[in-house]
Amino acid sequence: MAKYRKLGKTSSQRKALLRNQVTQLIYHGKITTTEARAKEIRKEADHLIALAVKERDNYETVEVNAKVPLKDKDGRRVKEVVDGKKVTQYETVTKTIKKDSPSRLHARRQILKVLYPVIEVPESAAGRKRNTKEVDLVAKLFDDIAPKYASRNGGYTRIVKIGPRKGDAAMEVVIELV
Repeated sequence: MAKYRKLGKTSSQRKALLRNQVTQLIYHGKITTTEARAKEIRKEADHLIALAVKERDNYETVEVNAKVPLKDKDGRRVKEVVDGKKVTQYETVTKTIKKDSPSRLHARRQILKVLYPVIEVPESAAGRKRNTKEVDLVAKLFDDIAPKYASRNGGYTRIVKIGPRKGDAAMEVVIELV
């Protein structure tokens, strides 16, 4: 007996499909797919969430002094002339950052191996590169999802059957985070 479903795809196609669907599940909270795919997605998603739950509080906060360029009212950098050259002016700002422990860093990199980068595009600028931003799904896992499931021992996803698909009568389901 096989340890996983082949889903009628080559290994590279199957891995890409599962990575994409797990990424969308984490990003949206629920997706609609076939039953066989959902059962494979559940394995991967539960593993990632378990990693995040285990390492959610494994960091220390550190205060760091950072040099930040001064900006004018339009958001452009302020420049001054020094020895005939234009030089950007900087100010020193104290920031509080989270410093991961080695085990949390390892978990973060294991999660990044699975999740694809997600880019959010505002609806007003659809098709444009401007004002797009990359969503940090690993931070979402550690900061939003993991604290919800801290007291839960597994079973982070739910599969709900919604009936056969019209084209080929494959059982469609909704897989969602509990």
